[in-house]
Amino acid sequence: MRRPTLRRPGWLRTGPAAVLALTVAVGTLAALGLRAPATPAAEEAPTVTGAPAPALSGTTLDGGQFALSDARGQVVLVNVFASWCGPCREELPLLVDAERSWSPRGLRLVGLNIRDGTEAVRALLDETGATGLTVVPDPDGTRAVQWGVRGVPETFVVGRDGRLVDRRQGVVTRQWLEQRIAPLLAG
Repeated sequence: MRRPTLRRPGWLRTGPAAVLALTVAVGTLAALGLRAPATPAAEEAPTVTGAPAPALSGTTLDGGQFALSDARGQVVLVNVFASWCGPCREELPLLVDAERSWSPRGLRLVGLNIRDGTEAVRALLDETGATGLTVVPDPDGTRAVQWGVRGVPETFVVGRDGRLVDRRQGVVTRQWLEQRIAPLLAG
């Protein structure tokens, strides 16, 4: 008895050479995609002190307007936070207290809230006693990318001249504030 011959679909009859060519083509495209040049936002992200701070403006959580450019002449802490971030919850009261104590000497605090919902942020501010904090929402994280944020919490220090003076990845401590911010407010 003779076995029936199975016919392969046309694309399978081309053999191993076609499969190899297709694999090489897909691999090449993937490799080129991985080596694509950085986006302009990533190239402009501030990673060194002394660089001009990126623009930061928009409608605040309470419906007002904020523009970093309007804060020239003040030392500004830009704190990047989220309601779902435990360490952010820990440091907010300290930052708000620093602003209350040092605002007469020229300190301004603004929160850049990333990937969050309005109600969750308001609940966090209530819980931490930070209800007066100026918050600029960044629901898709675009502004955070422009600032070169690597995680939350992260705090940037913008000098009176609008240039980046310092940056803290992770939780800000009282000691860090005393060492890094207090001298900028002297005189």
